Amino acid sequence: MIIARVPATSANLGAGFDCLGIALDLYNDVALLPDRPFRVEVLGEGSDTLPRDRSNLAARTVLRFFEILGRPSPSFQLRLTNRIPLTGGLGSSSTAIVGALLVANRLAGDPLGPDELLRLAVEIEGHPDNVAPALLGGLVLSVIADGRVVTARIPVPPDLRGVLFIPGFTISTRDARRRLPRRVSLEDAVFNIGRSSLLVAAMTTGRLELLRVATQDRLHQPYRQVLFPAMPLLFDAALKAGALGVWLSGAGSALMALVQGDGGAVCRAFEETARANGVRGRAVEVRLSETGAVVTEEIQEANP
Repeated sequence: MIIARVPATSANLGAGFDCLGIALDLYNDVALLPDRPFRVEVLGEGSDTLPRDRSNLAARTVLRFFEILGRPSPSFQLRLTNRIPLTGGLGSSSTAIVGALLVANRLAGDPLGPDELLRLAVEIEGHPDNVAPALLGGLVLSVIADGRVVTARIPVPPDLRGVLFIPGFTISTRDARRRLPRRVSLEDAVFNIGRSSLLVAAMTTGRLELLRVATQDRLHQPYRQVLFPAMPLLFDAALKAGALGVWLSGAGSALMALVQGDGGAVCRAFEETARANGVRGRAVEVRLSETGAVVTEEIQEANP
């Protein structure tokens, strides 16, 4: 049995729309059992909703991998152990794609290296902000240049931690994308360019007081706020409680804050403000992960 453990991710970090993402210490597992009749088993999140046939994203990705290699797909079963909320903006689809590519690559004898695997993951996912940190770990800046995925890992101070607020409702990524304008003003473009650059500077120099400004955004969060009207109130509460910066994680619905040390005050601020505004949800502290996806192999149990 081949197992890939893949971290959750939080994309955008406010201003870094579609190009910044950070790995979190929360993982999904994709296990492939070779030489078995096709089957998909889902444990944990999505166990009652995800498809068990070849339309499953992880299964589609394995099949696509062998199609790209020009090889017939071997028989296999998949066992997906999901700990990451499916539609919270925490990269659950990226874990399926990255995990499936890694186990398929290992089954095929590792013909593809990390750069090729990342390119395939971006091709399947559509953008690199989640799949790059899921594969590589840490805080990753990713851009597409001449069809290539260009990445740079950005150092993260070791005492930074995350606080997630996970609402009791979900936001469709497709719906969240539809809310975005096709054109933005030069002023808003400059606003985001400056702040995403400031975020990189804040991390690399350790000037974490800059994160409050560096995580501000005008390209996507204001347009998505209609799907989560209490979002600015929760942002404000987290910052007043000591958060260094806060943003909508990916397309949402989760929110992510950065703190130094204990995040208990920010957790309480998230939850109390949510309750006061009729929003169900929970706040959890999470470590940031410098480690990306990892592949291991276990002795396969005998066929039943």
